[in-house]
Amino acid sequence: MKLLLDTHIALWAITDDPKLPQSVVSLIMSPNNEIIVSVASIWEISIKHSLGRRSMPVSGNEALGYFQEAGYRLLSVTAEHAAYVDTLPPIHADPFDRILIAQAICEPMRLITHDALLSEYGELVMVV
Repeated sequence: MKLLLDTHIALWAITDDPKLPQSVVSLIMSPNNEIIVSVASIWEISIKHSLGRRSMPVSGNEALGYFQEAGYRLLSVTAEHAAYVDTLPPIHADPFDRILIAQAICEPMRLITHDALLSEYGELVMVV
């Protein structure tokens, strides 16, 4: 199964954060699953880290290295992904979350997130 990790889930995974549920750890560690991180998440990490946000414990460059070391596939933002955002209902205003939803729908793949509001986008969203 293709699993797109939202930014916080991806960060929790590379920092061994106890907030990451064991069920998600199992999904990430399963050889049957392809773990994917969007370049939009690296962009979000870079922006928030440069602003000194405590929720971003690593820089974008560090996160990129950790994601690559973990063997996660990096997903670029395509023109199709960007254009698809326009078709999404205005459930969530965060532009990073909206592009992740668009990517999950366009590819298709499951988005793993901790943001319960995103579940309103449908069955491709797995809230943990």
